[in-house]
Amino acid sequence: MTIFKNRVFGCAIVKAVNANYNADFSGQPRTLPNGVVYATDKAFKYTVKNFLKEVYPENRIMYFKSLNANGNPISLDESYEKHFEKMPNKPKKGDVAKNLLSCLDIRMFGATFAVKSTNISIHGPVQINHGTNIWKENHIYAEQITSPFSNKSNDKDAEKGMTTIGRQSKLEEGHYAHHFSVNPKNLEDVAVVAGEGAQGLTEADIALLKEGMSKGATYYDSASKAGTENELLLWIQLKEDSRLVLPNIASLLVCEEEKVDGKVVYDCRKLSELLARVSEQVETVELRLNAGTVACRNLAVEGLAVSDIVSGGTMDAKEAVLSEEMA
Repeated sequence: MTIFKNRVFGCAIVKAVNANYNADFSGQPRTLPNGVVYATDKAFKYTVKNFLKEVYPENRIMYFKSLNANGNPISLDESYEKHFEKMPNKPKKGDVAKNLLSCLDIRMFGATFAVKSTNISIHGPVQINHGTNIWKENHIYAEQITSPFSNKSNDKDAEKGMTTIGRQSKLEEGHYAHHFSVNPKNLEDVAVVAGEGAQGLTEADIALLKEGMSKGATYYDSASKAGTENELLLWIQLKEDSRLVLPNIASLLVCEEEKVDGKVVYDCRKLSELLARVSEQVETVELRLNAGTVACRNLAVEGLAVSDIVSGGTMDAKEAVLSEEMA
């Protein structure tokens, strides 16, 4: 296994049309104080973990909701026992750390493992920001729905002439932009604790991460999230010896107010200008997008690798960029 040593900065955009990508506890799409819709990093990570767990079951995913035989969520202790063994009363911290690093989700996103007998905090290499809606509108609507059953919770013998009425909220259209970074060095401290044989972040892990970040939201198709899809993943990989630190990549993509041929258009002028200034420290720039619904403008990056999220096929960079280029 080849260890992945490069740092990465990037942006993942998730589209939601008549959908509720990430609801709050009242069931409404989450909103900032200024009314802009947003989604947490947890929501995006969940889609990635769910995709990897179901599509690549040979990989161990530990930090994911599981139910016991009674249909109730299991505890952290029980999850550890499910994947490894019953936690001893006085466990060796190195053994526990090595087990945790054998989990794909922990090698990517880290973990806080705090149980009665030990406590280990793992700083995940992959850090993801909240995704804010960069579309021009934030229209949330609510609708009434009916259940096929009546509610007899107060009087089980009573008959009712109507079924139960419920309510659900959705966002008319939104495009959530998540900034993210990858820093494999974050695992170095826990790797020392785990000792020889501990797994690090590998090239194979990164390939799975890219796939999960570009397909996970589309793959997860629930009643509330139907209409939520991955539409773009931008991956900027630095050279191994680079000490460059890039700003929030999501803030450099501007979603234009009007669509072109039904496609959402992202103006990448600020991104192109940034990459031109730091090109000597950038190893690769990769763009994955849904070519049927997304286009870019002012994207001028030498050596840009482009592929279609849906077909998986490679594209000529010119196919993903509208004809009006930077002056």
